[in-house]
Amino acid sequence: MKKTSVITLLGILFCLLPLSVQAQLQEQRHNFALGVNGGVNLSKVSFSPTIKQGYLIGPTFGVTARYISEKYFSMICGIQAEVNYSQRGWKEIIEDGTEDTYHRAMNYLEVPLLAHLAFGKDRGNGVRFVLNLGPQIGFLINEKEYKSAAWHPEDRPYGVNVQYDKAAENKFDYGITGGGGVEIRTGIGHFVAEARYYFGLSDFFNSTKKDYFSRSAHSYITAKLTYLFDITR
Repeated sequence: MKKTSVITLLGILFCLLPLSVQAQLQEQRHNFALGVNGGVNLSKVSFSPTIKQGYLIGPTFGVTARYISEKYFSMICGIQAEVNYSQRGWKEIIEDGTEDTYHRAMNYLEVPLLAHLAFGKDRGNGVRFVLNLGPQIGFLINEKEYKSAAWHPEDRPYGVNVQYDKAAENKFDYGITGGGGVEIRTGIGHFVAEARYYFGLSDFFNSTKKDYFSRSAHSYITAKLTYLFDITR
């Protein structure tokens, strides 16, 4: 599974390269825009052995830079990069009658590099439908566990308890992210409402044969708003 995911990631990287062989079919654009973004993450962790979870809700916000380089037939093409603060983690569902609660918030600095495609209004005010897809890397800044006042992991002899008080062993994170939304272009800037999904390819706990977890990778859904203003048209 990991080999397939890495091949997919490399394929996306190549898609971000200019398609110079088709230059004669393209209308060149030189639109550079900067802005800010913010929203919420609904996150889980893919564990093996599995841990029963609900979604952990956390904030995300950062800065966005976008460059539109060309229009290819009706498709507007470019590249988009972001630097974001992103809170991920997991919230456990504990069903042992103790009423214990547990969740872990993990705060990352993340950088997605995205192929940007848009359909709709080319110039001036109007509406576009946008798609963003590409690789993403991240670095764990800090993490914190939240436990209920009455905490009884010893009452769960048949559950997975290894994760408690166990710090992340790998701070570097990478994966694939993608999604779509709507961009409203106005005289005071561009407003984008977007939903994305992130699929992590790396594990934050060690996953060798001697380790307990064979997988501990992030996945999350993001709903965000972005405001962009043109630097060059």
